[in-house]
Amino acid sequence: MTMEPQRGVRLSGCFNSLFGAVMSLSVFTMCSSPPEELPLEPFCQRDWDDIKSDSLITVLAENSPASFFIYRGKNMGFEYELLNEFARDMQVRIKVLIVSDRDDLLRKLDSCKGDFVACNLTVTAERKQVVDFTDPHLETRQVLVQRNHDDSLLREISDLKGKKIHVWRNSVHYRNLVRLNAKHDLNLVIVATDGDLITGDLIRKVSEGEISYTVADENVALIHERFYNNLSVDLVLSENEQIAFAVRKGAYALRDTFNAWLADRANASTIGEVHRKYFERKGLSNKANDEFSSVVPEGSLTPFDDIVKAECEKVGWDWRLIAAVMYQESKFVDGKTSWAGAFGLFQFMPETAAQYGLTDSSSAAAQIHAGCRKLSSNYVEWRKEIPDSLQCMKFTLAAFNSGKGHIDDARALCTVYDLDKNQWDNHAEKMLLNLSKPEYYRDKVVKNGYCGGVETWKFPIEVLHRYEEYRAAFPEKSTN
Repeated sequence: MTMEPQRGVRLSGCFNSLFGAVMSLSVFTMCSSPPEELPLEPFCQRDWDDIKSDSLITVLAENSPASFFIYRGKNMGFEYELLNEFARDMQVRIKVLIVSDRDDLLRKLDSCKGDFVACNLTVTAERKQVVDFTDPHLETRQVLVQRNHDDSLLREISDLKGKKIHVWRNSVHYRNLVRLNAKHDLNLVIVATDGDLITGDLIRKVSEGEISYTVADENVALIHERFYNNLSVDLVLSENEQIAFAVRKGAYALRDTFNAWLADRANASTIGEVHRKYFERKGLSNKANDEFSSVVPEGSLTPFDDIVKAECEKVGWDWRLIAAVMYQESKFVDGKTSWAGAFGLFQFMPETAAQYGLTDSSSAAAQIHAGCRKLSSNYVEWRKEIPDSLQCMKFTLAAFNSGKGHIDDARALCTVYDLDKNQWDNHAEKMLLNLSKPEYYRDKVVKNGYCGGVETWKFPIEVLHRYEEYRAAFPEKSTN
């Protein structure tokens, strides 16, 4: 059940908050001059009870190994995996919204588009004025990222004199450089970058020689150093700093629930294993920078991207939606066969596969051709009955998973129980779940008997969530 957020108003302006007059340096967003007028902007309130009611946590993340990335279709990232373990223990689902411009983080958090900000955020007094932080899950330091040429390697802070350093304008790195510049009279040239360039992008530019220096948190720098073998991250620029998740002001129950989970000794081994995976093992760096990683420019989502794109162009579908279906069914593993006999990239049952000329030895190209044809033709048929395109897509995906017969039964039960048979959300999906109960599957309108229902109920939810993540992590390139 979706909870209607409680609405109010919040002053918006140079800093998108009530606190613009308090700080000379902004926390998440910055303006070149103070606004003449502060318009009213709606904000919402959403806390742990709302999350439990929806059974969904939404995480605002960036596309990076420390935050969130996609490897061969699988969701990964240090902070994502921590929150995924938390969500699993709390028995709620987790959804990721990749924020391409970090300057938008506060707006999205305040408008309830996310519940946690998971972008390797340093806890600062300024930020505490506009967000609440969970207890820290990591301690780190700021380090200089440079190419490791011995003849020009900077080893002391005094060596920074006159250097040009690129950092995000609204980061703690920027403010620390301003402080160091004044304290040591370094005459630094600080190039302030916009929020659409994340730290990982700047590190890559250093490695490729496009820029000379940037600053990163040590945990982030070490991940990248293991892949870019021409980098040095040894020059420390700050004292220890704490990294935590940000939540909305007033989301006290969410904050406290997470803090209790983080402090529970029963979770210590799980949390420690996630930390070791990302910061002590080289294999993770290899995955984050693999050709099938969303972190890599021009990276691939699947081993079959070109085929999927070509087939989707024929039927007018977004290739990333087909990829989401494939991952849900087979994790992109060709040759996989289920206990029930379903096989291949789309897990076709033998009878369905035969309709498309497929066998368990058919090529990936033939399977993808058949999968695209089946999904698109089924959607066209459903659209004759379901006027809303999103609801139609949910019926299409559910039927793809369970077969049309059980979905027809769920719709038939809707007519018995005074529900809308053309509405998936809270109507047909509800009857689908009831098909596991005798009083429902024995009803005379039911033609296909018992259906467990839970897997099929999850299928549209998880595919469409994954599709949103794929769209953000693998954006279409502009042709202009």
